[in-house]
Amino acid sequence: MGEEGGGCSSGPTRDLQKLKQQAMEYYRENDVPRRLEELLNSTFYLQPADVYGHLNVCSVVISTHFEVHENAPPEIAEAEVVERLDAVNTAVQWVNETITKELQGAAPSSQAEVDQVLRTFFENKVQEDKEKKELEKSVEDSTVPTLSSLMPPPPPPPPAKKKGLKQGRKDTLTEKPVRPPEPVEPVLSGSMAIGAVSLAVAKASAMLGNKPLYLRIASLKHQQEPPATLTIPLLMVSLVSCGKSLPGKLNLMKEVICIPHPGLTAKQGVAMVQQIQKHITKTMEMPSPPKAETKKGHNGGKISQQQVTGKMSHLGCLTINYDTIEQPLLLIQGICANLGLEMGTKLHLAINCAAHELMDYSKGKYEVMTGTYKHAAEMVDLYVDLVSKFPSIIALIDPFRKEDSEQWDSIYNALGSRCYIIAGTASRSISKLLEDGNISTPRSSGLIIKHTNQTTISDLVEITDLIDSNKHMAVFGSTEGESSDDSLVDLAVGLGVQFIKLGGLSRGEHVTKYNRLFTVEEELIQSGTLGTCCLLLLLPLSHE
Repeated sequence: MGEEGGGCSSGPTRDLQKLKQQAMEYYRENDVPRRLEELLNSTFYLQPADVYGHLNVCSVVISTHFEVHENAPPEIAEAEVVERLDAVNTAVQWVNETITKELQGAAPSSQAEVDQVLRTFFENKVQEDKEKKELEKSVEDSTVPTLSSLMPPPPPPPPAKKKGLKQGRKDTLTEKPVRPPEPVEPVLSGSMAIGAVSLAVAKASAMLGNKPLYLRIASLKHQQEPPATLTIPLLMVSLVSCGKSLPGKLNLMKEVICIPHPGLTAKQGVAMVQQIQKHITKTMEMPSPPKAETKKGHNGGKISQQQVTGKMSHLGCLTINYDTIEQPLLLIQGICANLGLEMGTKLHLAINCAAHELMDYSKGKYEVMTGTYKHAAEMVDLYVDLVSKFPSIIALIDPFRKEDSEQWDSIYNALGSRCYIIAGTASRSISKLLEDGNISTPRSSGLIIKHTNQTTISDLVEITDLIDSNKHMAVFGSTEGESSDDSLVDLAVGLGVQFIKLGGLSRGEHVTKYNRLFTVEEELIQSGTLGTCCLLLLLPLSHE
């Protein structure tokens, strides 16, 4: 398995130039306002995979783990570009120098064996990195004593002054401090090579066996027994975004997500969401009503008249300026009523709260709207009230940080029977979940899983088995820095997850995946192997 594509006569340099040209043409044709440099910096491209002798079989593009930050300062953006480039270059080096040799002659059908080789290789790299950092630290520490010994010890802190009632009043107002954020799980630079090679092997095996990738994944999931039927996961389609990093006072809703009824096909569901999206744009483009005279620079009203920014989020959905939590939901509800779409029947909603982006650690509270702060306990009441007002909301994604375990318990007890509580960013990485064998922290109804970094196909099978055995729900999601590779649709179908979250209906990297989903659905219909999605999925049950 090598980057040079098994002895192509044109050479790697010419192949790379051809790849860049194809990428530019693709993004130009799909009207995606994204620079080629950003694409190459955020994804890892594994050129035609030499997985069986010298036969070039397939190629893979895998996204990096890096989050996309809207309106990030230039210095942060530049630092991330450097880090992404290092990750991609390291991944290419791993594939060319070691992984190719270790997998030479391996049969693509031996997915478990290949993934075990990849795991062992990665564990060795982790150990090498650990030893390197320990050596650097020991060298650094050896120079510190000579400097610190010259420094006098710091003076003891002055005793606290007691000021009677004033001191007591301060103590009374002091709130219980919030738990600091847990350390970010380290990601070893180059780790995406593991996930990319594992996927390349699965794709090669499928192509050599003359069958689609989703059937190959399903056979791995069911231990070589081909399933009689496969189902299309329920869609989670991002409709609008009004989160922390976007204009407007509302921070809470990073994504308002539409979930079409399971009785609809994927194509029908997307068409319905497209209709709603068009009406949102049309509604917001209507001329504003006359306004009373106001001072320059003020709009004189409680609600901003210009609510759509005209900007498409990297999530593939419209960004909207709103000031209250209810406004975007009332907008969608009104449009659906005009279109004759009954909320809670034809269409359900999910909210990606992205609570980890809302915490103001200086205040120890969540900033749900600009200048409006809520304690973690108050957030439970906010969510209960929101779901009571809008019963079509059947899922909340990341309603709290992972550190607020008590509130995860509270909201699950309060809403778990009528609303899915889903851990996305609040969940740990797949490798950590498999290592611990525990998916119950934080307490939730389901998890969002993604294929990135060192996650192998065998890991995906194992984690979905663990989720199924715990009667949880699996959502297969795309990463934020997404690529145009549509393999994750096949992974979701083959693994039998309940939901698939592909982002919005704009930008080529999202549209490609929706088109692949339509193709898979049509193939299953024609072969008579399309199973019926359980309607009870929209009626959350107890997961005790």
